[in-house]
Amino acid sequence: MKLHLTTAENNNLITAYSDSYIEINKQRYMHSLIVMPKQLITDWNVEDFSQLSEQHLAKITNINPEVVLLGTGVKHQFLQAKFYQSLTERAIPLECMTTAAACRTYNILMSEGRNVLAALIL
Repeated sequence: MKLHLTTAENNNLITAYSDSYIEINKQRYMHSLIVMPKQLITDWNVEDFSQLSEQHLAKITNINPEVVLLGTGVKHQFLQAKFYQSLTERAIPLECMTTAAACRTYNILMSEGRNVLAALIL
């Protein structure tokens, strides 16, 4: 699905997505990644929600975003509390949703000027 937003103001914008790719600023990525308005991390090696570990979330915690959107793939899934305890300790909210929903929500929050981080699993 292609997304339309009037302006990204030199930020990372999710311009399209499907079950097999995420397009950021019109460049396609065929693997899981982390996107923020001013930062793109393409070496977030999560192939499936079931392999998500505390170490994967520690990478997110160290970035210290305002809010985290976790795109869990095609199916909406929830994390066990132990995985996001480090985020909770820093008062960083985490929302789990499908990757498609996370892409849409990221663009909205980013356009509002929020320091949002979307960790997107394909």
